Amino acid sequence: MTVTQTLIQRVTRDAAPAVIERPDPGKLVSGDPVHTTWNIEDRDGLYCGLWQSTPGAWRVSYAEWEYVKILEGHSILTAEDGTATHMRAGDSVIIRPGFSGIWEVVETTLKDYVILV
Repeated sequence: MTVTQTLIQRVTRDAAPAVIERPDPGKLVSGDPVHTTWNIEDRDGLYCGLWQSTPGAWRVSYAEWEYVKILEGHSILTAEDGTATHMRAGDSVIIRPGFSGIWEVVETTLKDYVILV
């Protein structure tokens, strides 16, 4: 393996072990969503990888930046003021610190993510 190969990594489900979780019951709005995360990078306040969720809805509150690229599925982010952002395969979204609302997975969603704390 060359030095360049060690500095570049493909983001795939095989690149990291899967971590399976559910939303905090106090934040759950509907359904029984199961979240699977493949954390590829976790250092210096930067996190990135793949995340997948089955249908359901839960409350979110962001203190960090997140860039999202939807690879599969359909999710809706609804802000506290009622503004809804539909996210489907091919969509890219930036979620800024201070966003609060509801994340609803309508159809099982797979996303690439980059989080900066």
